[in-house]
Amino acid sequence: MTGRDMPSRDVPGSDVTRRGDEIALSIQRLRADLDDLGGSSVRIVAVAKGFPWSDVRAALANGVSIIGENYAQEILLKYGSVPVDERPAVHFIGRLQSNKIPQLIPFVSTWQTVDRDRLVSEIARRAPGSEIMIQVNFTGEADKGGCDPVDLELLVTRARQHDLVVAGLMVVGPTSGDRNLTRRVFTEASRRRVDLGLVELSMGMSSDIDLAVEAGSTMVRVGSLVFGSRPPKD
Repeated sequence: MTGRDMPSRDVPGSDVTRRGDEIALSIQRLRADLDDLGGSSVRIVAVAKGFPWSDVRAALANGVSIIGENYAQEILLKYGSVPVDERPAVHFIGRLQSNKIPQLIPFVSTWQTVDRDRLVSEIARRAPGSEIMIQVNFTGEADKGGCDPVDLELLVTRARQHDLVVAGLMVVGPTSGDRNLTRRVFTEASRRRVDLGLVELSMGMSSDIDLAVEAGSTMVRVGSLVFGSRPPKD
């Protein structure tokens, strides 16, 4: 993502107010839906890919405590001029490249997409004691990130040996959206999380929140349900 792809932080005041009201209402509706599903304790990871800092700030003002970001360059552009004490808890949820880690350390509080030993080693070397989540590919889709489930226990062990805090697992449902398959994937992810004694399970997006909550997700990663449609690129 280039600077040209980033929405401007300079938004007219009236538009900021209107957007803030829209985001507040969206979060209220999402929270009510989660409560109805039995997910009153499930945390919202507001996926801010493509949305400006003013939108992020509105989400934070309305009870969202975790912001999910996918791209290294967007994080640097969006939060680089935000004072340190005003920066949100940013969870990195995109494909992670080891060479981007040094730049992102000042901005990322949790690395959700750790799926190989090289990332474990690099995060441990650059930011000892960091909180991570292990992304697991339970669907077997070649184009998805995540470690093979058979390698999961070893990767968790390696991360702990490097003194990283393994908070939990991160899972993406099947691309097909098949609900029966999604339910099986989410159920297996929940079982493995319990077996490994982990706390968090980041699982469920806009289309499958109900199945994720049913299976025991502790975090759902949603963008449109908080911010609406992603703004067009310039």
